[in-house]
Amino acid sequence: MDRMRIGELTERAGVTQRTVRYYESIGLLPSGEREGNGHNYYTEETIARLRKIDQLKKLGLSLEEIRDVIELYFTDPSGVQPKRKVLGLLRQHMADTDEKLEALGQFHAELQSHIERFEQWLEVNDRD
Repeated sequence: MDRMRIGELTERAGVTQRTVRYYESIGLLPSGEREGNGHNYYTEETIARLRKIDQLKKLGLSLEEIRDVIELYFTDPSGVQPKRKVLGLLRQHMADTDEKLEALGQFHAELQSHIERFEQWLEVNDRD
């Protein structure tokens, strides 16, 4: 198994060392394998995980949501379980977005009503 130090990992994956360390600290990535010289070594699977994290972020998933699903991508070779889980999350995002859009629509209508009321008042009372 090819192993690499963090510098090579970050270069190949297109992320910063800080990102790798942060992802390790929140459980998105397993810590690199530590050797006697104090260096951590990473594998190709780490690059695959970083790429999958990036793809899931682009879908709009939070890091917490990604943490809940990432392992499935590496334990279910069929891909069915992770896709089902992500689909559920995306559906929830859609429902949340629909609620927000409805609330914004109501707010927009209220603002329009206030604007019209102020314009009417000014039309009647501002005869200068």
